[in-house]
Amino acid sequence: MPTLLAQIAPQRSTQYSALAEDLAPHELRLSSVGPKLGAIEPLTLGGQVYLSCELLGELDARDRRELGALAMTSAFFLAYAAVGGVEGPFLRPLENGFTPALPAELAITRRYRGKTNELFTHFLCNVARFSSAFAATPWSDLRVFDPLAGGGTTLFTALMLGAEAAGVEQGDQDVKSTAAFVRQFAREQRIRVQEKEERLRKLGWRWTFSLGAKPGRRCVLALGDTLDSAALIAGFKPHLIVTDLPYGIQHSRGPAELLADGLPVWASLLPVGGSLVFAWDATRFGRDEMVEAVAAQPALAVLNAGPYDQLAHRVDRVIKQRDVLVARRI
Repeated sequence: MPTLLAQIAPQRSTQYSALAEDLAPHELRLSSVGPKLGAIEPLTLGGQVYLSCELLGELDARDRRELGALAMTSAFFLAYAAVGGVEGPFLRPLENGFTPALPAELAITRRYRGKTNELFTHFLCNVARFSSAFAATPWSDLRVFDPLAGGGTTLFTALMLGAEAAGVEQGDQDVKSTAAFVRQFAREQRIRVQEKEERLRKLGWRWTFSLGAKPGRRCVLALGDTLDSAALIAGFKPHLIVTDLPYGIQHSRGPAELLADGLPVWASLLPVGGSLVFAWDATRFGRDEMVEAVAAQPALAVLNAGPYDQLAHRVDRVIKQRDVLVARRI
């Protein structure tokens, strides 16, 4: 049987040059294709970094679609050691069959201070799905919620994958500029968009967009306090919660206080089997401390066996280690 080669996704910024190499093996292992893979080893061919994956079974159409929706790999090949007596390796491109529901530029184009790398956000969304009871559910039947939405990268990534998305953000300018971006992007890309704006008494504001052909994909963007999430996104029932905890003093609450106050609210929104995935600056707040804080919530079970405990990686000079925690609603 040939070997599967996964090409590591190129990074536009040297700041994230090692991100994909660090996380791609774990994303592959957690995916639905993971059980069909044996050993996964790094390999360099022609100056390009790949993952060489031992195949334990044939890949079907669903497997190829799942591979195409991964974040940290950009292309796949079947590698043959020799063909017709000629020594290789010889690579045959593997068609993945994945088509974004909305243009990938939706998450890439939007730029703002403190933005999380969109490929990393894509990775977080995938890990959330893989780690939930809805791993076999198509993205088109899933709903993703970001309780600390910032400029909307999680929302736009989820929409690109095919899910519906909702987010809550306390920054007035962040929310209003994100809503304006949605309108402008839809107009420029000639995507059908419908919008409903509501004032929520004593809570804030909410914009509900429907993007694409009828019935369209729903995107709910709420201005308010994350502790009011249940009311702010009322009518939106998420299967997955994906977020990047704020760094430094970007939020009025510190990480410990934010989790203590927010986790009960966020967990209450998930169905049994739904997952919560978040990233944080582990330079300032250690993993053991974070696991303890989440495990204290009776509704959440932390997934902390390999590879979930191997997702830490370097970001830059300031964030020397960022980590990822995954929990499941029980």
